[in-house]
Amino acid sequence: MSTPVSEPRRQQREPRRRSKRTVVAAILSLVLVAVLAVALIAWLGFFRPESSLAAGTNVTVTISSGSSTSEIARVLASSGVVANSNMFLWRVRQMNAGSDLKSGTYQLAAKMPYELVIDRLKAGPEKVVLDTITVTIPEGFRLKDVAARVESKLGIPAADFLALASKGAEKFSAKHPAVKGAYGGSLEGFLFPKTYEFERSATATAVIETMLAQFDKEVAQVDMTAANKAGYSLSQIVTMASIIEKETKLDEERPLVSSVIYNRLALKWKLQMCSTVQILLPAEKFRLSDQDLKIVSPYNTYLNNGLPPGPIANPGLASLKAAANPAKSDYLYYVLTGKDGSQTFASNDKDFQAAKKKSLEVFGQ
Repeated sequence: MSTPVSEPRRQQREPRRRSKRTVVAAILSLVLVAVLAVALIAWLGFFRPESSLAAGTNVTVTISSGSSTSEIARVLASSGVVANSNMFLWRVRQMNAGSDLKSGTYQLAAKMPYELVIDRLKAGPEKVVLDTITVTIPEGFRLKDVAARVESKLGIPAADFLALASKGAEKFSAKHPAVKGAYGGSLEGFLFPKTYEFERSATATAVIETMLAQFDKEVAQVDMTAANKAGYSLSQIVTMASIIEKETKLDEERPLVSSVIYNRLALKWKLQMCSTVQILLPAEKFRLSDQDLKIVSPYNTYLNNGLPPGPIANPGLASLKAAANPAKSDYLYYVLTGKDGSQTFASNDKDFQAAKKKSLEVFGQ
């Protein structure tokens, strides 16, 4: 009689166990769904599009030198080139390209495929071919010569260029302190002679700005220690350099000519440099006349003591270096005696007169 009673009890417990398992399974399912939903939301948020720029829109992007991969990702995403910075980082890691991305300016498009952007940055920026014209400004050119050359090459009217270059120093002095206080506002001496590539559409201001920037770069190479010790300013050194540029053709003689200038200034002698008179003439002469030497001008060093008030031409680097660092000599004179442009240097009047005689024998009257 015990068997029929106990059997129904076992049958009653079984449904309860199943019900409990079902509840647990349902709860676990809900938890899993919730976790997956949260993960999906986080995933979508992490990789959400960061720009509303229409796909294919042209975008110019500059990647600065030294930028980290994260910084590059932010630049690309904020400009709209890639849809999401995190996805870009993830693809870079997948492609192991982090160290291969190059700085520079790129012409890209909005919402490009990540792999294509990475390949473009690995290749580096494309070289932009500008419509330029080569313009060569030789050492010793004066402002009027520079203006004529710029007009012939770039079509900028010489009169317009000369008006700005001969009076507009103050306009450029904020960026180029060397020209601050230039005599008469003239940029003579500071337009560095060099071969330039100018855009065909360049203005007079742009050309002058480029040449002044080159002067700043070149003069930074000049050791001014000796010049400063002797009490000469940069503008005075440029003036000396312009005289040296016009007085000699041979680089090896530039420091010697410089020493003559220093020695005569130290003795408070007139410099008596022909080049300072030549600039006062309509055209240069091989030999100056007595009448030429009497032209009244602050630039005439036959009449006035000391240096001219400003440069007489635009000197090159060799002349700037010579002006700042003269050779050590007792020379007070020099005379052109060689057809190759070489000169004879003298420390006394007797040797000077002998050199003048030799010059007459070589070149005639």
